[in-house]
This record gives sequence, structure tokens and C-alpha cells, in this order.
Amino acid sequence: MAEALLEPWIADGLIAPEAIRAVVGSAASRDRWATATLAGQSLRVSTESREAWDAPVVLLAVKPQQLEGVAAAALQKATEDQGKGLLISILAGVRLDRLRQLFPSRTCVRAVVNTPALVRQGLTALAWADAPAPEARDWVEQLFRRVGDVWTLPEPQLDAFLALTASGPAFVALMVEALADGAVAAGLPRALAQTLAPRTLSGTAALLEGKALHPGQLKDMVSSPAGTTLAGLRELERAGLRSALLEAVLAAAERSRALA
Repeated sequence: MAEALLEPWIADGLIAPEAIRAVVGSAASRDRWATATLAGQSLRVSTESREAWDAPVVLLAVKPQQLEGVAAAALQKATEDQGKGLLISILAGVRLDRLRQLFPSRTCVRAVVNTPALVRQGLTALAWADAPAPEARDWVEQLFRRVGDVWTLPEPQLDAFLALTASGPAFVALMVEALADGAVAAGLPRALAQTLAPRTLSGTAALLEGKALHPGQLKDMVSSPAGTTLAGLRELERAGLRSALLEAVLAAAERSRALA
């Protein structure tokens, strides 16, 4: 996800590539980053974690199990009267109170961003440990607006936001796959079905948003008496699709809370 965020930030001129240092945890990661380009630019790469803490802004995108080692390097920098500035964490399951404890010299903000950010259709929620300076708040929001829409939320709402927007693409992908399989079973060529299924969902989403329709309104618009749509809806209700989706979001939110 760090690469998905950095590329548009560089391409749009928000951050100069020479101002970025990618600090990684292994030689393999170093070699991969050293040969990679983002927006046509190469980055400086290091495996020395202490180097990250010279920067005024740190994007924390390590694995949760690497967090303690990263924090130790940050603490050493802080004792040298360095390491102050902004920390943006995209780690799942690491709360603001933990970030504040590990990085006491930094202004900490959590960002929950979903995978459609890869095509600049992302949804991001921000939660701040403390009230930020207006300039810092505006700058961080500007960064994430480059990959989609942004909301600032109280931290307790991030679990539900993650369940809907970050886990949601997997739920939607499963529905797209099932719709395509159904179309193949009904007689369409697979290639065509796999083209039509995601476009059906994207077109429906555009209609809901563009016309400000409640989902129930759209459902009724395409449901003729004794027609094909109602025949299909009856099967979905019989199979419990509505309840299954609701429970999937709740389960993802509960798992997010449990990871903290």
C-alpha cells in the first residue's frame, strides 16, 4: 500500500522523490525498492531504520510484528532531540494510544485506506491522536484526496469503516465472481460475463450516487411485477444474502477490534 500511495503523491508533485527515503527491513526488500520506480522516479533506499527518523514526516507501513524494532530506533532518535514531526500509520490493528506510547515525540494519525486507492478510487478515514495543527491536518487530507475521498473520524469508528471499505472490496469481488458464473451457467461466454459483471456493479454504483437513490428505490425501479428481477431477488432472499453481507461486515469489524 505504501507504493500505491507514494506513486500518485510523486506524480502530482506533492512530494519530491529526492525528499523520500524508503527504509526497509531486509536486503530483499532493499533490492526490490532499489530497482523500482514510482511515477518514473527512483527512490533512495536504506535498511537502517534510524535513518527514517530524521524525516519530518514518516509513513509507517511495516508489518505489525516489526513495530517494536521500529519504535526502538525512533526512541533512540528522540533521545538525541530528533525524530519529531508527523507520523502517518497505515497499520491495521495498532491503536492511537499505542502509537502515542511508542512514538511520543511524533504527532500521530491513523489512516485506513482501501485497495481502490490503486486506481485513485480509494476511501480513507483519518483519526488523530491529538488535535493537529491546521496545516498538518490539511496537508494529510490533501495527500489522501489524491487517491480518493477522505473522512476524519473518531478512532472507535475506524473498525466499522475498515470492515465496510477495506474488507468490502473482497465481499464485492466475491459477488462479481458469482454473478459472472451465473451468467456463464445461463449461457454467456465466460469472457463476456467477466466483462459485464464488474461493469454491472460499477454502473449501479454510479447510478445510486449520481441520482442520489436509496438502494431500495433502485431495486424497485428494475423489479417488474412477476418479472425476471423479482424471480432472482426471491432466490437471494431465500439464500440469506442480505443477512450474510450484514454479518460479514460485523465479523470483519469484530476481528479488527480483536487485533488491537
